Amino acid sequence: MIRTTMTAMMLAALLAGTAGLASAQDITLRATANSNENDEDYDGLVVFKNYVENASNGSIAVEIFMGTQLCATGEECLAGLADGAIDIYQSTSGGAAGIFPYLQVLDLPYQMSDDRVAEQVLTGDFTRFLREKALADSDDTIRLMTIGNTGGWRNFANTKRRVTTPADLKGLKLRTVPADLPQELTRSLGASPTPIPWPELFTSLQTGVVEGTANGITDIMSMKFPDAGLKYLTLDQHSYVAAFWWLSNARFQELDDAQKKVVLDGFAALQQATFASPKRKEIQAYADFRAAGGDIYVPTADEKAQFEAAAEPVMDWFASNVRDGAETLEVFNKAVADAQAAIDAEREADLQ
Repeated sequence: MIRTTMTAMMLAALLAGTAGLASAQDITLRATANSNENDEDYDGLVVFKNYVENASNGSIAVEIFMGTQLCATGEECLAGLADGAIDIYQSTSGGAAGIFPYLQVLDLPYQMSDDRVAEQVLTGDFTRFLREKALADSDDTIRLMTIGNTGGWRNFANTKRRVTTPADLKGLKLRTVPADLPQELTRSLGASPTPIPWPELFTSLQTGVVEGTANGITDIMSMKFPDAGLKYLTLDQHSYVAAFWWLSNARFQELDDAQKKVVLDGFAALQQATFASPKRKEIQAYADFRAAGGDIYVPTADEKAQFEAAAEPVMDWFASNVRDGAETLEVFNKAVADAQAAIDAEREADLQ
C-alpha cells in the first residue's frame, strides 16, 4: 500500500513536471499596429501569423490586436515592448523618433529612386545596423526585426493648386507630424509646416487649418481626404513610407533556436507582404482619386531635380542636429549607392 502510494506520488510529480515543460514550449505572441484591417500592416501580420503558427507546428501562437487595443502612441507601445506587456509592435519613424531619432533617415527626401532600390536597402545590412543601435539605446529590450512598407511613397497633395515645382508650394500650409525633420523639409520647399495629429487631419483640411499634406495614396483614400477638399496630387515620391517592426528582445531570447528561426522567417514573409500590398492597393486608390475629381501630376526629370535641390539643406540639418545622424546618414548613403549600382547592373544585363 505504501509502495503503491509512493509510486502514485512519483508519477504525479513526473506528470506535473512534464506539464510544466509542455507549457513552457507553448508561446503566444501578442502583436499590435495602430492602424486598421484595411492597412498594409494588417496584411503583413496575417501573413506572419499564418507562417509562424504553421511552421512551428502550433507551438507558437500569434494574437493580432489592431488599433489602440493594447497601446495608443509610439512611446506607450515601445514602453510596452520594453516591459514585456506587448511582444510585437509596428511603428513609423515618427512614432519611434523620440527614442530612436536616427530612424528618420528614411524620411530624408529623394534619397531612394524606386521600390527596387528601397527593398534591396531594407533587406540588407542597413537594417542590421539600425537593429544594433536600437538594442543599445533600449538597454537590450527592444529589437528591430525588419522594415517593411506602410503606404507606398509620400507625395505632396493639397486643396489649392497643381504643384509642378517647389515654387508652387510656397505659402501653402502643409500638415506635418510633430517631428522636426518633416517640418524642416516643408520649410526648405517654401511651404508652412503645421503639425496636426492624424485623426484631426480631415477636419483641418475641410476648415482650411491646413491646405495640404504629404502621404501615400492609400492613406489619402482610406481617410476620404478628397471629401475634405484634397484635389491636387503631385507624385514626387520624396520618401518611402517605412514600417518598423519591433519585438520584445526578452521574448525573443526566451525562444529556442528552432523557434527563433521560425520567427525570423515569419518576419521575412511579413516584409515581403508589406512590400507587395501597397502596389496592389494603390491601383484602385488612384482610380478612386481621379473619379472623385482629383488631379494627378508626375514631375518631369527637370522638375524633380528642382525639388531635390530645394531639399538638399535637410541632409545637412539631419547630420548636424539628429543624434547619431551623421553616422546613420553615411551608412544609409552607402547602402543606397550599393543597391542602386546592383539594380542598374541587373537592368543592364537584362537589356542585353
